[in-house]
Amino acid sequence: MSWFRFGFGKKDEKQKDEATPPEAQEAAPEDRPEPIRYTPDPDPADTDVAPLPALAPPPDADPGVSAAPEPPKPEAHDTPVETPVVRAEAPTPESKGLFARLASGLKKSSSRLSEAFTTVFARRKLDDAALEELEELLIAADLGAAAAARVTARLARDKFDAEITDADVREALAGVVAETLQPCEQPLDMSGPAPRVVLFVGVNGSGKTTTLGKIAVKMTREGASIITVAGDTFRAAAVEQLEIWSQRAGANFMSRPIGSDAAGLAYDAVETARREGADAVLIDTAGRLQNKAELMDELRKIVRVIRKMDETAPHHVLLVLDGTVGSNALSQAEAFLEACGVTGVIMTKLDGTAKGGALVQVAERYGLPIHFIGVGEGEADLQAFSARDFARALAGLDA
Repeated sequence: MSWFRFGFGKKDEKQKDEATPPEAQEAAPEDRPEPIRYTPDPDPADTDVAPLPALAPPPDADPGVSAAPEPPKPEAHDTPVETPVVRAEAPTPESKGLFARLASGLKKSSSRLSEAFTTVFARRKLDDAALEELEELLIAADLGAAAAARVTARLARDKFDAEITDADVREALAGVVAETLQPCEQPLDMSGPAPRVVLFVGVNGSGKTTTLGKIAVKMTREGASIITVAGDTFRAAAVEQLEIWSQRAGANFMSRPIGSDAAGLAYDAVETARREGADAVLIDTAGRLQNKAELMDELRKIVRVIRKMDETAPHHVLLVLDGTVGSNALSQAEAFLEACGVTGVIMTKLDGTAKGGALVQVAERYGLPIHFIGVGEGEADLQAFSARDFARALAGLDA
């Protein structure tokens, strides 16, 4: 399926004549130190981060012939531009490669389930005791009580008191998981008036910064002009990491000195995007535990300040969940939904956990769109979410 749905509308040419709203002034006082490091073309002398190496010319390039200059990029779209959503009608080598990475990433989760199936159905018919034992094992694998009950109910309907194979159980599991997740399978919809503002939130260590960087790369490759914002102003490593990803993506990058106010930076980023004609603003935030009220209040402040510039923003609030936390993802989703109105989910680190079934619980409880999943550290390991592929990989089945 498509990564994104594009179609940026006409940018708002209206400029603010009034003074910065009081709340934004609080977030970005006039006497701040040289506040914004806005680096469309980062100078290696200004950063400790080593620049990415320049791309070598193609092997067949004629060194005596200059490349044709790229056509200038328009500053704004005068009319809405709709890019159709591309649907794959048949498996391609690339899609098969994606499924192979997905299956490899979910191997720990699928292996855990395989061991359970072998334990239950090694030497018996499908009876009440076997169904009860299977249900308990599926719940222990973080699939959730509701989905586990549907799997056993389907098996009881079709195979009760009959010999049952490992493949029968896998197919039933894959069918239930796919049906549960299908309504949540959605590309990230970036259509509408530009700039589109996307806020990345989540607990410490969930992978927000890396995920934002990978999405920036994918968006710029599809032709979008992006500003990335290092809103985790508490960690120098997060700022440097995002700057490297921004260079790789060819995206403009904004940051402030460590310890600066993140809300003021977010406000200035949206203002800059409107002035520069950018298509989207991707804003990183500091990780925060869902039970820390003061930190969640800071997140609410970022949302409030952004809305001083655009009352419809942020257009997406993406909750990045760490797949290794299992059922704890439910409490995280609940807290961030309440604090900042989460609009979609990205689950990362599924390659390092046997708890991949937790995504089913999140979908069942909250029905949030699932845009991407991460099954490795590489750029290609952040994949557009496919309910069917996820379900079959989780059950240990072929594509």
